[in-house]
Amino acid sequence: MTAATTRLAGANRGTETAGRSPEELRDLVSHVGAELELAPAEVIIEWAVATFGDRFCLTSSMGDAVLAHLASTVAPGVDVVFLDTGYHFAETIGTRDAVAATLPVEVVNVLPEQTVAEQDATHGTDLYKSDPDLCCRLRKVVPLEKTLANYDAWATGLRRAETRNRVIAPVVGWDARKGKVKVSPLARWTDEQVEQYVEDFGVLVNPLVHDGYPSIGCWPCTRRVAPGDDPRSGRWAGTSKTECGIH
Repeated sequence: MTAATTRLAGANRGTETAGRSPEELRDLVSHVGAELELAPAEVIIEWAVATFGDRFCLTSSMGDAVLAHLASTVAPGVDVVFLDTGYHFAETIGTRDAVAATLPVEVVNVLPEQTVAEQDATHGTDLYKSDPDLCCRLRKVVPLEKTLANYDAWATGLRRAETRNRVIAPVVGWDARKGKVKVSPLARWTDEQVEQYVEDFGVLVNPLVHDGYPSIGCWPCTRRVAPGDDPRSGRWAGTSKTECGIH
């Protein structure tokens, strides 16, 4: 695979198979969530692939390729969904393209319904300043929800060590709003475990991580973080906003 696959939100091969009902999925989580809580990350991914097949995907913001690399060793060809907001740093787009070119995964590049220029015309220039929540919803939340309609479950790179808000993130949980199973194989990993995995396997890391950006989002809403500060303090700095809404 040499380049990211570009598809509009909601258009991918998952539409070829029918999914389970929300009731079935919720019941499944209630039975296996506790059993997988202490399982190794690769075992959690193996379970998800065996359970959901091509109705399972990963999402990645391309801060690094740890989750994509780990999943590719278990399920080569797995879909890796990337939300292409139109506001990403060039380094993030470069990391996405490098993941598509070097790992045996299918990068699904999801676009919002409107380009940045079209959004500016509809809502006013620089919506990320006037209404950052709406901007995130239009460019991240809605595209992800439409794309996940083709899947029963998805895996995220959420880790409890990243922020206090994520301490309770279950390894396998039920997202009632989306009606999907949410899998967080790396939930229990420490920063040191991530760094060791990167070193052991030569995993791709977004160059911005080494330039003071431990948490990377869209360029207008991401700032460098001083050493020792909360890794996510550079996201929406100066505002009360802490999450984009996809989690």
